[in-house]
Amino acid sequence: MYCLQWLIPVLLIPKPVNPAFFYNHAMFIILYLISFFIQQKPCAICSIIFIVALFVMCYSNIDGCVVWPCGESTM
Repeated sequence: MYCLQWLIPVLLIPKPVNPAFFYNHAMFIILYLISFFIQQKPCAICSIIFIVALFVMCYSNIDGCVVWPCGESTM
């Protein structure tokens, strides 16, 4: 479970207040995750736990999703 040490904080990074930075924030998170999975090669259990947590977080509140560049103020 060592690999979750670097994945869980990604879910806790708040989205920026300024809507102009939503896209930049989402791209940063996506590129960080891609590079992490390529470099660290986390175990399957950690990957599944992270993907399920990300899915649950994005499914319950689309505005709170860290990989989706939208927010309440853009609508």
